[in-house]
Amino acid sequence: MAAKRSGAQSKRSQRIDVSLESGQEPRSESPLSLERIVATAVELLDAEGIDGLKMRRLADRLGSGAMSLYWHVDNKEEVFDLALDSVLEYRGPPQTVESQDWRGEVVHILEDWRASMLRHPWSASLLPRRALGPNILSRLELLSRILSRAGVADADLNVAIWSLWNYVMGATITRASFDLSDDDRVAAQQRLTRLSEHYPTIERSRLLLDNDWGGAFRKGLDFLLDGLAPRQ
Repeated sequence: MAAKRSGAQSKRSQRIDVSLESGQEPRSESPLSLERIVATAVELLDAEGIDGLKMRRLADRLGSGAMSLYWHVDNKEEVFDLALDSVLEYRGPPQTVESQDWRGEVVHILEDWRASMLRHPWSASLLPRRALGPNILSRLELLSRILSRAGVADADLNVAIWSLWNYVMGATITRASFDLSDDDRVAAQQRLTRLSEHYPTIERSRLLLDNDWGGAFRKGLDFLLDGLAPRQ
């Protein structure tokens, strides 16, 4: 993945950055702010998903005219980018002193990333097809620094980052979409038991009854990090 836009996008980003840093807004009679637009867009996406984000609907939620939004954003695509990046902000672990436990730092970053996307399920499907914003880039930069400090060679760093990316994305999308009730799980396992001649191993492990998503994520992450640990 790479940031995909230039030219007008760069000028727009500069305008947004200056606005956010200075606290100033584009000159307009509208009481809107970029922060309000983004926060309301997140609420709309949480409630109605990606297809529910329309500029007119967003304006209605904000109590303004749709044209007023364009004092602050250029189009709906920019709203998607800003909303997505806002929910992926990483505020860091509770401690203020840099930890020497690189695995603990990585686990915290990735568990926070997964939790953020599960709170906003639309983000997992939106992230792979958007320009990467400053918050996700900062998260990837921090991960790269931690792994590099832990001894992962530069030649292996990109593979390590994309492996962790793929793991978090896959685990999050699966958890968000695999929404069976307890009764559904029991029925599926019973059917698997009847077919145990064909599927003996997953029937024995009671795969379809395993609902420990958080535990599976953490243990799988340990498997990955064992492989990333520098060889002695």
